[in-house]
Amino acid sequence: MSEEKDVRELIIIGGGPAGYTAALYAARANLNPLVIEGVTFGGQLMITSDVENYPGYPEGVLGPEMMRDFRAQAGRFGAEYLTDDVTSVDFSERPFRIDVGDDAYFAEAVIVATGATNRKLGLPSEQALQGKGVSYCAVCDAAFFREKEIVVVGGGDSAMEEATFLTKFATKVTIVHRREDFRASQIMLDRARANDRIEWVTNAVVDEVIGGEDQKVTGVNLRDVNTNEITQIPADGLFVAIGHDPNTSLFLDQLDHDEAGYLVTKPRSTETNIEGVFAAGDVADHTYRQAVTAAGTGTMAALDAERWLTARQGHPEAALTAPRA
Repeated sequence: MSEEKDVRELIIIGGGPAGYTAALYAARANLNPLVIEGVTFGGQLMITSDVENYPGYPEGVLGPEMMRDFRAQAGRFGAEYLTDDVTSVDFSERPFRIDVGDDAYFAEAVIVATGATNRKLGLPSEQALQGKGVSYCAVCDAAFFREKEIVVVGGGDSAMEEATFLTKFATKVTIVHRREDFRASQIMLDRARANDRIEWVTNAVVDEVIGGEDQKVTGVNLRDVNTNEITQIPADGLFVAIGHDPNTSLFLDQLDHDEAGYLVTKPRSTETNIEGVFAAGDVADHTYRQAVTAAGTGTMAALDAERWLTARQGHPEAALTAPRA
């Protein structure tokens, strides 16, 4: 790269519903965004089979196919893509610097949309049956398990919430937890315990996910943590609800974040504590974590960035979202 900086108006870090939607809006606003989408672009939708709860796909759509649609639509309006991983960022001065290996990229504004990652059990059988009965999102996949028996792994609020929601569809939900005591809040625990469709197995962990000849989940092997005894129980699905980790390690020393590592934005905005840096999607949302909400905040981030850039250029009234009284 030459010593003279090639400074872009906007760089988007992350390729998923938030990043691609931000790119679409930014490209249509003639900001010529560069999307550094990462090697594993597309976010969690790339490991999701059928998506039936996103507007505009009445017959449902495969997660990877939907992400390709998002990506192509933004590309149609001029968004550029770099399929590589950001290795470091410097938001201490403008233009902001984003390093990808030995290459440096500079921008007046940055949108962080790196998403979050589901915590996994780490079992080869879990990976092999992912999307074939193994799921990490009840809201996304519960409707595929009508009149089925399901196992939910976890002991926190997320596990209780997922299990309770799944009882709207499944005939039986078994919560498996490695300890006798639960981390869930008392109200969430009481709600789950009051549900007669939920059964409980404590002091046990999933040792293996069992798949049938059709390569779909048919059961799980549970290992007693005290005796190491293995018990197999039938199940049509396994929902892993042991938490999420935001992909924020690159930004924690520069951007404000909560105790769990999620980026903190200003109220009713996608602005971070650094002027000109915005955050969108699951990287700043540990509540909803849906493709449609991520896309919504991607829209917000692009509009916020455009308004910020036009204000710096001295004509704020030209932004799609002009300053409001």
